[in-house]
Amino acid sequence: MEQTLEIQNGSKKIYKDKAIWVGTFLGGPLVAGYFIAENFKVFGEYGKAKKTWIYAVLTTIIICGGIFLIPEHIKIPNQIIPIIYTTIAAGLLNYFQRKNIENYIATGGEVFSWGRIICVGIIGLIVTLIILFSVIFVTDRSGTTETVNTYGVMKHEIVFDSENLTNHDVDKLADILTQTTFFDEEVTKYVYAEKINSTYVISISVVAGTANDDQALQSYKDLQAEMERFYPGNKIIINLVVDHLENIIKKIE
Repeated sequence: MEQTLEIQNGSKKIYKDKAIWVGTFLGGPLVAGYFIAENFKVFGEYGKAKKTWIYAVLTTIIICGGIFLIPEHIKIPNQIIPIIYTTIAAGLLNYFQRKNIENYIATGGEVFSWGRIICVGIIGLIVTLIILFSVIFVTDRSGTTETVNTYGVMKHEIVFDSENLTNHDVDKLADILTQTTFFDEEVTKYVYAEKINSTYVISISVVAGTANDDQALQSYKDLQAEMERFYPGNKIIINLVVDHLENIIKKIE
C-alpha cells in the first residue's frame, strides 16, 4: 500500500532531486547522505535514515582512500569522480524516495531553499576535505622508512629509504659529494638517493631551465663521471628533477 504523508502546520521541509545533484556535486557523498537521511526522517523512516548515514560515511572514506590507489600514470579528469557519485546519489534518491517526495509536495509539503542547499554543500565540502587530509596524514606517517640526513654548514639534504640504504651508505655518499665540491658552502643542495641492484640513482632537485643550460648539464655530467670513479663496481645515474621525483627533466648515465 502506498504510504500517505499528511502535512501539518510546522511540518519539516525536504530535499528534492535537484538539491541532491547540486549539493552532492559540491560537497560529496556526506551531503548526499545528509539530504537522503533528512528526507527519511520526515517520512518517518528513522531506521533507513541511520543506515543512510553509515553508508555515506563509509563511501566517503572509501573514495578518499581509493584516490591514492589510482596509479599516477592514469590521468582521470577532476570532474569524473564527483559526477559518478553524484549520479549514483541521485539514482538512489529517485529509487527510494521519489514517490514519497511527490506525495509530500502534492499535499502541501515544502522544500528547502537553494541557499540552504548551497550552505550544506559547502559544509560537506569542508568536512570531506578534513577527512581527505586526515587520510593523507595517516598514509604519509604510517609505514614510512624515508629519512633525511643533513650535511655541512649549508645543511645539504640527502633523502633516502632506510630499508634501501644504510646511514653508512649515505654518509659515504655525502662525503663523495663534498669531495667533488657538489656539496659546497654557497648553495644548499637537495638529493634523493636510492640503490637499484648495483646501480646508485641520485636524483637532484634543479630549476626548470637546467635542461637547456649546456654549462650546467656539463657540470652534472662531470659529477656523474667523478662519482663512478669513487664507485668503481657500481653504475651511477643522475636524475635532474623539478618539483618532484617523477618529473625528470634529464637523465645522466
